Amino acid sequence: MSADARGWPIRRWLTLFTVAQVALLLAALAGGGIALSNLTDARNRLLDVIGPQRLAAIQLSTALLNQETGVRGYQLGRQPAFLTPYTDGVRAQATAVAQLRELGAVPGTQIGDDLEAVQRAATTWQAAAAPTIAPGAAPVTQAQVQRARTLFDSVRSALDTQLAHLGAIRDAGRADLDAAGSFLTAMLVAVAVLVVLLFLVLFLGLRRVITRPILQLAGEVRQVADQDVHRPVHGSGPQEIAQLGADVEAMRQRILDEVAELERAHAMLDRRTRELERSNADLEQFAYVASHDLQEPLRKVASFCQLLQKRYQGLLDERGEQYIEYAVDGAKRMQVLINDLLAFSRVGRKPGDHVVVEAGRLVDDAVANLDVALSLSAGKVDHGELPEVRVEPALMTAVFQNLIGNSLKFKGETPPEVQVAAERDGDDWMFSVSDNGIGIEAEYAERVFALFQRLHTRNAYPGTGIGLAMCRRIVEHHGGRIWLDTEAERTTFRFTLPATENTVGTHDAGS
Repeated sequence: MSADARGWPIRRWLTLFTVAQVALLLAALAGGGIALSNLTDARNRLLDVIGPQRLAAIQLSTALLNQETGVRGYQLGRQPAFLTPYTDGVRAQATAVAQLRELGAVPGTQIGDDLEAVQRAATTWQAAAAPTIAPGAAPVTQAQVQRARTLFDSVRSALDTQLAHLGAIRDAGRADLDAAGSFLTAMLVAVAVLVVLLFLVLFLGLRRVITRPILQLAGEVRQVADQDVHRPVHGSGPQEIAQLGADVEAMRQRILDEVAELERAHAMLDRRTRELERSNADLEQFAYVASHDLQEPLRKVASFCQLLQKRYQGLLDERGEQYIEYAVDGAKRMQVLINDLLAFSRVGRKPGDHVVVEAGRLVDDAVANLDVALSLSAGKVDHGELPEVRVEPALMTAVFQNLIGNSLKFKGETPPEVQVAAERDGDDWMFSVSDNGIGIEAEYAERVFALFQRLHTRNAYPGTGIGLAMCRRIVEHHGGRIWLDTEAERTTFRFTLPATENTVGTHDAGS
């Protein structure tokens, strides 16, 4: 190979080999297409024409045999029910003849002539048998039986001839199909051999011009990746490979710049992490202050307001006593609000141990905590078999307690009935808590989970508006999600929890 040829661009080499390969492949594919077309035609003729023709001929033979059986049975027993095979055979004969006509059994063709012969023989036999099966016909004589047997032998002979010709046509079709398959196989082998030869020539021809420079460039890149990222990369050989080497060198420089930027980003991230840790420590300190220092003045305000209320009861006018009640109620609600905020902020901050526990036990604990509310509302909580889940028991008990407590709080005119159930949903368990309460409009389905969001006044229903927000935070802390099912007939909250490994094969749980 001359030096000028080795200096060709890769595009020129690829164009040369591509043109030669395409030309030869097109010729081979054309032969393969012809072979495939022949195979398809032979197969379609065998499956769509010859096979159905033979099947229809067999059905015709069966129909005529059934007719002959029915006639002989009637002649012997003289019972009208014995003619059922005959009448069914007549209908089946008409259907089979129609199918053969549709499949090409027309006069002038061999199968058409065979069909005509069968029909003539069958018509002659049927004409001879008709008087013997007519209503009120005299008993059949031996001569009539012998004549009917002779005529039906002619029918059998015509049917055998028809089936023999169709068998020969089927054999010829199979032979055509085998020949077309052999030809197609030969063409595919030729194409495979041609492709192998072409790729062999392509490999040997381009190895010296392209492969060696690429391997050299790959070796330099590997040294940079494994040993020294600061080592420059140089490309050689054809113009494209030399340009590739330059691009790799430019990429190496960009990687060095990005690594330096990443190191600066890591340093900044470490600094931000330390600041976040200090911020979390401040939040922990705030939680301590809120749980101790802030609640002490509230308790003092509430205590002194209650002392005022007790000491000056009856001495103040109605408005004064009302003001004192407002102060006491406000202090108590502030204590409840602070406690709820503390509980909300602590979810996930100091995670406890996740243990496998039966969800039914968590529901029972929540119901036990709500014993007073259940008694006052005359409510009822039911649950069937519930699965085992890996959770923090205290937090998940709080979820059930909040959801069941809301069902007892927002009850209708009838005593509340709460149903807790679970069913398998892919890799999760989907729990549902439904009740017969006053319900929630679909437009508030997302709002109810927001912090401090209430749909009713405090005078109508007590609470701080944190319960459902805490439920969402706890469920999401466990890797699940919670929502209001707006399509359910009853008020239904649903949430998911990941299934534990030992419950993968269990059945769905529910009531």
